[in-house]
Amino acid sequence: MPLLDLDKITTGLSKTWAGYLRDWDRTLRSANHPETTRYNYLLAAAQLARYPAEHSPDPDADDAAGDPCDVTKGHVEAFQAWMIDTRSAATALNKHKGLQQFFKWLMVDEEDIDRSPVERVKQPKPAKKLIPSSAMRTRRRSVLGTCKGKGFVQLRDEAIIRLYCNTGARLSEVGNLTLADLDMNADSAHYHGKGNKDRRVRFGPKTARALSRYLRARAKHKGADLPDLWLADHGARRLAPTASRSCSSGAAWPPA
Repeated sequence: MPLLDLDKITTGLSKTWAGYLRDWDRTLRSANHPETTRYNYLLAAAQLARYPAEHSPDPDADDAAGDPCDVTKGHVEAFQAWMIDTRSAATALNKHKGLQQFFKWLMVDEEDIDRSPVERVKQPKPAKKLIPSSAMRTRRRSVLGTCKGKGFVQLRDEAIIRLYCNTGARLSEVGNLTLADLDMNADSAHYHGKGNKDRRVRFGPKTARALSRYLRARAKHKGADLPDLWLADHGARRLAPTASRSCSSGAAWPPA
């Protein structure tokens, strides 16, 4: 099942907002943006579209709920503050970046606005939390402890966690790996980063052992002929990249 369901994202939005988001997605697809990037961008815009009608204290926010061309700096600032209060500053920052791209497209490509309402809105500053290395090691051992076992799910989850921790890659990069990206002779993985920035990263012996065990189990699993490295628990289908954010054993790694 694809990550991006545009009908679901635009549910409840005005026809104007929904139409703009569909057109924007077409532009993003034509520029070969990854599905995860498109999803995050479109979700940010859709959440802003819902905010004026559902949460904004501004009685004059109906126009913004009906048409993105009526969104003002004040609407964006209120939405951003609400995101910080209800989610986190880090989440608000991600939404800010997505909205920057949406209104830039609305201004430059569509020429429907003269100035982006996000232009003068300051980016939120997430609090920096430094985790001691000893605490990180303890946490990693704790998470790996939930993956003990010889079942397919346990072997897969341990391989995902070890590869993520060992190589320092983005979770989306680990989640989107294919069999061809893995070189078990050189103990390395070929990652496809943002902006088509590919790189090959080596991993250690414990990660290599975990991957080898998973690959043996994978060869006997439904969907073994698929090109994707990570397979779902049931059925002949890939494991969605976002599913790697939370191990099936219940341990979230890393925190959302």
